[in-house]
Amino acid sequence: MRPLAVSPRKKVVAIIQARVGSTRLPSKILEKIEGKPMLWHVIERTKRARFVDEVVVATTDREEDSAVEEIAKVCGVGCFRGSEEDVLDRYYRAAEKFGADIVVRITADCPMMDPEVIDKAVRMFLDGDFDYVSNTMPPTFPDGLDVEVFSFEALRKAWAEARMASEREHVTPYIRNHPEIFRLGNLRSDVDLSYMRWTVDRIEDLMFVREVYKELYVEGEVFHMEDVLRLLERRPELMEINRHIERDEGYKKSLREDRVVRP
Repeated sequence: MRPLAVSPRKKVVAIIQARVGSTRLPSKILEKIEGKPMLWHVIERTKRARFVDEVVVATTDREEDSAVEEIAKVCGVGCFRGSEEDVLDRYYRAAEKFGADIVVRITADCPMMDPEVIDKAVRMFLDGDFDYVSNTMPPTFPDGLDVEVFSFEALRKAWAEARMASEREHVTPYIRNHPEIFRLGNLRSDVDLSYMRWTVDRIEDLMFVREVYKELYVEGEVFHMEDVLRLLERRPELMEINRHIERDEGYKKSLREDRVVRP
């Protein structure tokens, strides 16, 4: 099986999924970490990835998400506004607008995203015959360093064919669930760190991230996964702050409530 066609001139666009509305922790992406909104940190860290040509924020057309667009402007990156519920459509149209050949999917609730992990995933995609590469099948990196890389053609096919609500809301399940159509690859960590939780869905997560930033953040610089691991070796009690929270709560909830949304 060969991957779907990718343009010889491969423009890599990282699209950061962001909106103010959140059921578990409202307005979390606007919460301040060391004086800057969470989304600002995600954008600036993603911009450090060497294999990403352009960073774009994809938000909704709701008035409250004008704040998201303003942060994108401050960071000097593009912004696309589209459907709140059909995130797959929002991603597709953002990728189309900004001329992406390859899309890197990042979510705005991951303020410890490591540009080196992004680069490893993009490099794996570029070096292999893949339509889709992630580091979550199965996950071996900390929750909060999740990266997905896929071709625009794979995104277009998913956009045209995905029918279930979970496939539209979470962008890539259609691709992951059809290995007979798409060639899939998984980036693995040398050590299984999937039990660690570095994403932000609840207030405990935010407390954890703020503690890490307090120890490691230096303006104008980027700390990496290894820096956090060394910190947690010194201060293992930090992991107890949010250890009890289940991974992928939102996606599992969507599966429980799944329904056909397109004829």
